[in-house]
Amino acid sequence: MPGQAHDLRETAELIEGVSCDMLLADRAFDANWLRENLANSGIVPVIPPKSNRKFPPTFDQHSYKWRHLIENYFQKLKEFKRIALRACKTDQSFSSMIYLAAAIINSR
Repeated sequence: MPGQAHDLRETAELIEGVSCDMLLADRAFDANWLRENLANSGIVPVIPPKSNRKFPPTFDQHSYKWRHLIENYFQKLKEFKRIALRACKTDQSFSSMIYLAAAIINSR
């Protein structure tokens, strides 16, 4: 997606056909349609509500605390210049670089 587009715009297509127990996301993904879509798929949304909601939905705060591990891992991946700058020309070479960087991170 272009950098100026909000990630929520393409979320429906990304989660279509995905099966998991929970979806951890930040406040930017707090939308009623997304919560309903996840509930219909049997996925528990772990999304904190935006501050401007009149009736904020509840979420599992204990599970949300683990989200920082995912964020930290992405930061470690971005330490590799080719990943951070998206220097790979094809999807296959970019995917290969992710696997290589993940192997290096996990071996540390």
